[in-house]
Amino acid sequence: MENLYEKFGGEGTISKVVDYFYELVLADESVNHFFKDTDMEKQRKHQTKFISFALGGPNQYGGASMAKAHEGMNIQPEHFNSIAKHLHDALAHFGVSEADIDQVLTKISTLKDDIIYK
Repeated sequence: MENLYEKFGGEGTISKVVDYFYELVLADESVNHFFKDTDMEKQRKHQTKFISFALGGPNQYGGASMAKAHEGMNIQPEHFNSIAKHLHDALAHFGVSEADIDQVLTKISTLKDDIIYK
């Protein structure tokens, strides 16, 4: 059975989704401050590899653990939900079905405990 990574067209498509996702995130006053000191080029590459892996693609994600990566950020549930909404909208923008988006967000939500209140 084709995984979501293959279904969406692999890393090339996912990197376009990630670029658009960060456009939405950086335009959002409620969450963009988390990225003010971030090398966005590096962040986009990390996020593309991470989302590729989360969708069943190859594991080339060599970054810090989720808990470590978000340490000291004090991300609250509403921030997590804003980011998830932007991911939803970015996927929808590229024609991904609601059913597939739900699958992605369900997978991402399993990481919530490693991201919030750190």
